Amino acid sequence: MTFSWADSVENAESHNAGTSSGSGVPAKQAYIPPHLRNRPPPAKNTPPPAQSGLSLANGRPGVASGSRCCDPRSGSGGQSYGRGGSGWSSRGGGWGREREVNPFGNDDVDGGEENGISHENNGIDFDTYEDIPVETSGDNVPPPVNTFAEIDLGDALNLNIKRCRYVKPTPVQRYTIPISLAGRDLMACAQTGSGKTAAFCFPIISGIMKGSFPQRPRGVRTVFPLALILSPTRELSMQIHEEAKKFSYQTGVRVVVAYGGVPINQQLKELERGVDIIVATPGRLVDLLERGKVSLQMIRYLALDEADRMLDMGFEPQIRRIVEETDMPPPGERQTMLFSATFPREIQRLASDFLSKYIFLTVGRVGSSTDLIVQRVELVQDNDKRSHLMDLLHAQHEDGVNGKQPLTLVFVETKRGADALEHWLSINGFPATAIHGDRTQQERAQALRAFKRGDAPILVATDVASRGLDIPHVAHVINFDLPNDIDDYVHRIGRTGRAGNTGLATAFFNEANMSLAKPLVDLMQEAKQEAPDWLIRFANSSHWGGRSKRYGGGRFGGSDFRRGSSSGNRGGGSNYGGGYGGGGYGPGKSSWD
Repeated sequence: MTFSWADSVENAESHNAGTSSGSGVPAKQAYIPPHLRNRPPPAKNTPPPAQSGLSLANGRPGVASGSRCCDPRSGSGGQSYGRGGSGWSSRGGGWGREREVNPFGNDDVDGGEENGISHENNGIDFDTYEDIPVETSGDNVPPPVNTFAEIDLGDALNLNIKRCRYVKPTPVQRYTIPISLAGRDLMACAQTGSGKTAAFCFPIISGIMKGSFPQRPRGVRTVFPLALILSPTRELSMQIHEEAKKFSYQTGVRVVVAYGGVPINQQLKELERGVDIIVATPGRLVDLLERGKVSLQMIRYLALDEADRMLDMGFEPQIRRIVEETDMPPPGERQTMLFSATFPREIQRLASDFLSKYIFLTVGRVGSSTDLIVQRVELVQDNDKRSHLMDLLHAQHEDGVNGKQPLTLVFVETKRGADALEHWLSINGFPATAIHGDRTQQERAQALRAFKRGDAPILVATDVASRGLDIPHVAHVINFDLPNDIDDYVHRIGRTGRAGNTGLATAFFNEANMSLAKPLVDLMQEAKQEAPDWLIRFANSSHWGGRSKRYGGGRFGGSDFRRGSSSGNRGGGSNYGGGYGGGGYGPGKSSWD
C-alpha cells in the first residue's frame, strides 16, 4: 500500500500509559528496539528487553542504532532546553511524550501478500535502467554503491527503507548517498521520478542521527533546525515532508513542513514542538525568519529541490536572502545539495555561490527523453485544440481498463485558461478538475486527491504541477499549450513514465511555438523517436533555428560549466566496472521521489 501527501490518512493510535500500582503516576515505558515495535507484545511471563545504557528523555523511549538518547547533544541528565528550543530532549511541547504515528499504516516490514500487501509490478521495466549514463566531475569523487547494505545509515533508517520496500538504490541514489555521507557538497542533475527525494533525505537523517552537535539554546521560542530543505511549491514541499516522515519514523529525527497559502498558526505550533529538519517554501520561510520563529544558525544540511527554478529570476532574491543574509553558516561549514532535472549553465553559475568544492553529478534523463515515453507532436491551430483534445480523450476512454479512464494531465499556459478548460470538459461529460496558483491550498489538495483517486481522471494544470510532484499512474500528458522553454517541456512530460513505467506525451504545436521546433526535434532524436517531417522543416528554417539554454548536455539535463561536457567520470563504463549492477529495484516498488 502506497501513501503520499495527497491521499494519506493518518490514523493516530491512542497511547495507553500504564500506571504504577497505588500511586496513579504513569510508569516509564520499557525500551523496545525499533525492529520489534510493530510486533505483538511478548507473553506475560517474558521478561522485558534490557535497558542497559539507554536513557529516557522526557519519558520518551530511547532509539536503537544512532539514537540521540545517549549522545553528547542530549545534555547532562537529559534536561530540557525549553519548549521552543527544538532540542532532542527539549521537546517540552509534548512530542517527546506522545506516541509517534506510524506513517506506514498497516504496511509492516514483515508483511506480504498474506497481510493484504500487494507486490504487483505495475508494468515497471526495470531493465531499462541498466544503461543509464552517469557522469561525475570534481575532486576525489567517492565511488558509488550497489546496495543499501553497503551504506551505514543506521538500523532505524535501514528498517524504514525495508518498510518502503526499497531493495536496491536507484542510479541517482547509488552516487548521491556516498557523496553526501562523505560530507561533500553536490549539484545533481537527474530526471524527476529518479529517486532524488530519498537521495538527499537518507544522508541528512543519518547524519542527524549519528552526528554530535552543540546544544541548542534553551528557554526561547525560536527553533533551531539542523537541516533545511527548500522547494518551490506547496505541493512539492508537502510531498517531501510526507516522504521524509516515513524515512525518519522511529529515528528520533523530527520533520516539520512550512508553506504559504494556509494560516501560519498551526505551522508555528508544529515548530514549537521541536524540529530537526524543516521543509519549506522560500516565501513562508522568509516570513518565519522575520517573525523570529526560526533561526538558521545551526543549519548543517541545506538541500534545494528543483534548484534551477528556485534560482531563476523569480526566486533568486529570496534564496540569496535565506542563504547569504541570515545567520546560516557559510559554505564549508554546512553541507549543501542542489537537485534538479535540468541545470542550465547560467543557473549553475548562480548556484556555485552556495557551494564549496562541490561535485557535479549528472544522471541520464530518466523517463522524459527515453523510449519509456512516446512523444507525439501534432500540428493543431488554437481554435481546433478543444475538439482535438476531445478526440484524444474519447479514444483514451475506449482503451480504459474495466471502464476506468486512464489519468490524463493537461497543461495550459494561464490560470484563466485552466479554469475555462476544466469547465468546458465538465459540461461535455469528462470529469475534470484544475490546479493553479490562484486556487487555495485546500482546493489544490482536493483537486490532486480527486485526480489520484480517479474521481476526476483529467487534471488541467499550469506549471505549478510540472515540478517534482509524484502522481502515480499518469498515463498521458497533453501539452494543450506548449511552454516557452524546452526545460519546462521536459519537466511537464516527466509527470508520466515515472519509476520505469511507460507513458505517452502529446503536444499541440502551431506557428506560435516555432521557437521550440529545433529543441523538440533534438529532444526526440536524442530519445530515438521519430519527429514529424513538418516539425523538422520548421526546425531547419534559418529564422527559427535557435537552441535552448538547456542544450550542450548531450544525454544529460546539464553538464558541469566548470569543465565542459567532455570532462568528468562516466558511470556505466570502465570507471566503476560498468552498468548499474542489475536494475536495482524491488519486486513492486522502488525509491522514487
